[in-house]
Amino acid sequence: MPRRTTPPAPRGMPDGLDYVLPLRWDDDAGLGELTAYLRRLSRHARIIVVDGSPPALFARHARRWHGLVTHVPPDPEPACANGKVAGVRTGLRLARAEHVVIADDDVRYDPAELAAVRRLLARADLVRPQNYFSPLPWHARWDTARTLLNRGLGADYPGTFGVRRSFFERMGGYDGDVLFENLELIRTVRAHGGVEAAPPGLYVRRLPPDPSRFWSQRVRQAYDDLAQPARLALFLAVLPALAAALLRRRPGPPVAGAVLAVALAEAGRRRAGGSRVFPPDTPLFAPVWILERAVCSWLAVAAALRGGVPYAGRRLRVAAHPLRRLRRQARRQVPGGGSGSLAARKPIALCEPSQNGLVEEAPHRHSATVARPGSIGSPS
Repeated sequence: MPRRTTPPAPRGMPDGLDYVLPLRWDDDAGLGELTAYLRRLSRHARIIVVDGSPPALFARHARRWHGLVTHVPPDPEPACANGKVAGVRTGLRLARAEHVVIADDDVRYDPAELAAVRRLLARADLVRPQNYFSPLPWHARWDTARTLLNRGLGADYPGTFGVRRSFFERMGGYDGDVLFENLELIRTVRAHGGVEAAPPGLYVRRLPPDPSRFWSQRVRQAYDDLAQPARLALFLAVLPALAAALLRRRPGPPVAGAVLAVALAEAGRRRAGGSRVFPPDTPLFAPVWILERAVCSWLAVAAALRGGVPYAGRRLRVAAHPLRRLRRQARRQVPGGGSGSLAARKPIALCEPSQNGLVEEAPHRHSATVARPGSIGSPS
């Protein structure tokens, strides 16, 4: 097992913002680029890298990042089937600042975006930025269609959040045995009466995956929709409807559906100045993405019938828990924070977002019956 090392933060490190980066790498192909990013980032935040990589890679990272970041392995307890959640929970335990950015290893903030998240955290418990891919190979344009459709209908699910540490601690973290950990975090904050900000114009760059990783994620991403039954039902209906139209030689409905999908994606692209970061051809991929999701949704249902989707050597059955269940759990917690320790409690069981055009929506307050401490009872 890698040895936990916690190097001191570099001199002059600001205490106002912590940055938690959970990762698990099987190779170091992107180490140089990530190190350069961490060096730039270290001027603006204290960085905590929670590294679940194999021991040899962990040791190499420790040498490369010595004096630059706090570099630790994930805490072994409480155990989490989802390694990212384990990394987030470990990082939040080590964080000192009240305002914390959580980001995947492919997210690339600039100073203006960090400052925007920090401003929003002055009046919100959770901030959801909007990711965009850059550069944009073909498969990133394909996946961008998903982002644009989500924006056209509401909000997208990013690979980064801003959170208030005190609120995160009070709700006891979030469940680590789910696949769709981002939705689980959002719903857990809502269940505890948290204030949520999702500005559609707070754009944060994200590096695209390589094509092999893109393909490996198709069914797993579709499995996320098991936590959103209405959305899943819609995608499950696409293939039967398409087959029925083709058998009846009625191409009109599929063509109309494709045009509607492109129009919806274009509305998402133009929302909140999105045309600055989303190229004009990306909405054209919307019908292709919908067809892909329609196929993968059936494969996801088949995986659920077999006990869950494969993930890190095991199967995860639950995509994310229903909000009503999380609210019941929040009501059962002791007023004032339950255990008061991230290590002691999970929400379900014991164990285990450009410098020009930053759009700030009014944060959304979510009601809950649990008492909220005065420091976060209303935005400061």
